[in-house]
Amino acid sequence: MTKNNLNHGIIILLEFYPSWLALPREKRRELAGDLYSIIGKYSKNVKVKFFDADAFGDGTYTDFILCETSDLKMYHFMWEEIRDTYTYSNGYFKIKKVIMGVQNAYQKFEEEVLEMDSE
Repeated sequence: MTKNNLNHGIIILLEFYPSWLALPREKRRELAGDLYSIIGKYSKNVKVKFFDADAFGDGTYTDFILCETSDLKMYHFMWEEIRDTYTYSNGYFKIKKVIMGVQNAYQKFEEEVLEMDSE
């Protein structure tokens, strides 16, 4: 977190449908490549990590993504581009839930509003 920006942590729960799994793995890699290229375009502003969760989740999601950013505009633009992809728009996966928080936001409040020293 920089002095003037808040670092946002965002967890995106996804559900990949059987239609995705029915594709040959080579085709899945090709379609995933489109997604990775968009994510790479925004990598300066948005850090993205993928997690497979089929065997560990509660059945309401199959995968999740962890994003970190201090630039919500670039995060939003990344998702706008992802939503325009063939993979998303043809229903291979769906965003199930987004969980968002701000890293150490209380410290920013104490420093800027209460004028307390940094911890």
